Amino acid sequence: MKILVAGGAGFIGSHLCDRLLKLKHHVVCLDNLKTGRQANIQGALKSPRFKFLRRDVRSALNLKVDFIFNLASYASPPYYQAWSIETMLTNALGSHRLLELARKQKAGYLFASTSEVYGDPLRHPQKEGDWGNVNPVGERSCYDEAKRFAEALTMEYLRKHQVDVRLVRIFNTYGPRLQKDDGRVISNFINQALEHKPLTVYGSGHQTRSFCYVDDMVEGIIRAAFRTKTSGQIFNLGNPVEFSILEAVKLVQSLVDGPLKIVYQPLPPDDPRRRKPDISRAHAVLNWFPKVQLKQGLIRTIEWFRNGG
Repeated sequence: MKILVAGGAGFIGSHLCDRLLKLKHHVVCLDNLKTGRQANIQGALKSPRFKFLRRDVRSALNLKVDFIFNLASYASPPYYQAWSIETMLTNALGSHRLLELARKQKAGYLFASTSEVYGDPLRHPQKEGDWGNVNPVGERSCYDEAKRFAEALTMEYLRKHQVDVRLVRIFNTYGPRLQKDDGRVISNFINQALEHKPLTVYGSGHQTRSFCYVDDMVEGIIRAAFRTKTSGQIFNLGNPVEFSILEAVKLVQSLVDGPLKIVYQPLPPDDPRRRKPDISRAHAVLNWFPKVQLKQGLIRTIEWFRNGG
């Protein structure tokens, strides 16, 4: 198949491109390199089945493709808050461009949404049928509501135009190619530890997250795209093993240089207290379950950062 990966030079997107090439697909990577990095696709560029287009997803698109993965968006708080309006338009106008392309080409389509659509969840763990508890005008709403709008738009293309769509809601993901300054929990802790700086914990540290290694995440995304009976479905993709932020800190400490000072900062506005996916649907339909344990994945990620990132 000829596959378009929007946001393909980003963290998850570049790993997805690599995996699709291993599956012998022809891959077109579209990225404006605002947060994606060309270094992430250096290996892919060596393949004759790979093409890179440095373009913004909001621009007009005229490509012949069989399937579209839409991972185009700023995805971490420092970036989407700095470029808040661009984040909203990327998920709105960019999604519209890609959905129109899917409609015209009769291509399959997968939208990479986020666990942030659940906001500060009212139920734990989070199920795909939950409506979410989101502040529509808060500092994080540029991302949360942009993703919620893009989900709604995607489902309208299914209902109105019978486009073959599916949604995946991605929970916290980590691994090689995380950007050093992207503000994610794991990259923050690893880089602070490697630089022998105090580890910054926001709030009490008792809030929880579930961390999924990027290889597991990519496997889930591919299964959601290509397995039967996935059209029109929504899948939580993430690791259902829950860790407090303080537990994650201690694990990073143990894998780097031992105990480091912890500095506590105020919890950012609208930061969710708990985050854990119910992945029973992904397990039942996709036969998917994360395999890489947090310690194992952290060892690989730390080694990648130690080697220059």
